[in-house]
Amino acid sequence: MIGGFIFILYLGHLFIWGMIVVIQILMAKELFALAARAQREKQLPGFRLLNWHFFFTAMVYVYGRFLSKQLVNSISSDRILTQLFSGYIKYHMLICYSMYIIGFVWFILTLRKRSYHYQFGQFAWTHMILFVVFTQSAFTVANIFEGIIWFLLPASLIVINDIAAYICGFFFGRTPLIKLSPKKTWEGFIGASIVTVVSASLLANLMGRSLWLTCPRKDLSIGPLYCDPGPLFKPKTYELPSWFPFREVNILPVQSHALVYGLFASVIAPFGGFFASGFKRAFRIKDFGDSIPGHGGITDRMDCQMVMAVFSYIYYQSFIAPLNVTVDEMMDQILRTLSVEQQMELYRELGKVLL
Repeated sequence: MIGGFIFILYLGHLFIWGMIVVIQILMAKELFALAARAQREKQLPGFRLLNWHFFFTAMVYVYGRFLSKQLVNSISSDRILTQLFSGYIKYHMLICYSMYIIGFVWFILTLRKRSYHYQFGQFAWTHMILFVVFTQSAFTVANIFEGIIWFLLPASLIVINDIAAYICGFFFGRTPLIKLSPKKTWEGFIGASIVTVVSASLLANLMGRSLWLTCPRKDLSIGPLYCDPGPLFKPKTYELPSWFPFREVNILPVQSHALVYGLFASVIAPFGGFFASGFKRAFRIKDFGDSIPGHGGITDRMDCQMVMAVFSYIYYQSFIAPLNVTVDEMMDQILRTLSVEQQMELYRELGKVLL
């Protein structure tokens, strides 16, 4: 699995997105099955298909919102593709709303006497899955296209924190941390926090020197990437006191942001695991599924990752993403909101101004 993950990272952004979609489908499958009752399902043909209709609707909406800029950049050089997808981009909200309304009407028409309680429970369950699971994990894809580092660094920190918490808890654990997870200890929690924060700085320094990991992908292509890494990924030299064994040190500015990621991954993200533990206790199950032999289901491995993905996206957009409007963003707005006639008018007006 580790080798396959590294290979997907090597293939690039589009393939990582594909991996996330597969993970989301497997998670949804596990969670749909968790509350399903086989006997009731037999009496409601097509009801399970309705859940997947809502799932697909959420996928079209979320990824259409997150990746509209990359889609525009991919089709803008081809006149036929531009005409084909311009309607989808312009009417994206209407298309998604129409898909949802179709599902809503479909649900009403499938209601059966003596199954109302079960069907409405499944309806609520489906929307909970889409909100808590799908929407949160979809933020991961937005992070990927801003630069693989904004996906790989947070995900790696969650893994490091889990491993460090286990090791520190195994050797030094004495004091229980939380009743939901009896095996968690304060010693493991604190030790993992220290390891994770230190690892965050070291990993950011390592990953920040790779253009493949730091350059944003502005379209849906799979070719090589070249970009100006920006000030975050250009090392700065700091002089140290004379009593240090070396006089200066080179630090990437991104390492300061990595410390925040490390703190969140070690202090807040574990509560996603605690939430999952309480959830499983409520359903009296050990694991969400058996997709990964010996490790349970995909959902068991992604509980903390979902919390981290949302934080990574919000933190990046709030404190790291450039605030100035770029030419690419202006082109995105023009192609998405103006008709062909309006674009031609804008072209002529710009010609008058610039000549």
